[in-house]
Amino acid sequence: MDSEDNALLDDSFDDELLQVDAPTEPKVAKLSQERQEDVNVPGPSQGPAAPKEKIEVKSNAVNKNHCILVHPKQRGNPLLRSIVNVPWEYDDIVPDYIVGRTSCVLFLSLKYHNLNPDYIHGRIKKLGNMFQLRVLLAQVDLREPHGALKNITRVCLLTDLTLMLAWSPEEAGKIIESYKMFENRSSDWIKERPADDPHTKLLTALSSIKHINKTDSMTLLQNFGTLENIMKSSEERLVSCPGLGPRKAKKLYKLFHEPFCN
Repeated sequence: MDSEDNALLDDSFDDELLQVDAPTEPKVAKLSQERQEDVNVPGPSQGPAAPKEKIEVKSNAVNKNHCILVHPKQRGNPLLRSIVNVPWEYDDIVPDYIVGRTSCVLFLSLKYHNLNPDYIHGRIKKLGNMFQLRVLLAQVDLREPHGALKNITRVCLLTDLTLMLAWSPEEAGKIIESYKMFENRSSDWIKERPADDPHTKLLTALSSIKHINKTDSMTLLQNFGTLENIMKSSEERLVSCPGLGPRKAKKLYKLFHEPFCN
């Protein structure tokens, strides 16, 4: 292991990382801020004060929740070419990308991290606890990335960051894009949806048998028609089913004809 790898595995920065504020409760990024101040305007004489006048002060980032906000220093990053399904624009922000009201992304090339291992610590310290979800998106562009990956994994554990890995700029861009696209979606979108029709349920049940894949399940149903016919078939008849073979046929026959309990 060379000197660079030793530097990456050094534990001396752990105490400093522990001093970085991690979010303890949901924080909303201050992208849009409206402040109203009540001003008392006295009348022309000593009479009662005039009605209160409301003054609104708005930041420059109002109405930017529809797009990804990009730090100007990310200009020229190849991953931006892969963000095509959602709009994005440059803005004066602390993280590299803001992908939601409570979520942001810091981008890190492992090759750059190898040369400047202290860079990410400064970025995390400056970011602080501004966002509830803070993602460290690392692009794996080293031939031997294990030392650097071990280092940034430890950094993420100590500072409560979510680590995402990409092996190309295109993949990194799609990850950032996906965070924005699914910003307001519920977790049900990534859950497996149970089948509604009996045929799909039967395919799923047969595919759950060890060594029987979905293609085998479809072949069995095409040749035997029903689950009852499959269960009543002989081992020789199952072997003759195209693509099943003697090994799978034997296991399937054994499953349907041996008792579950001794």
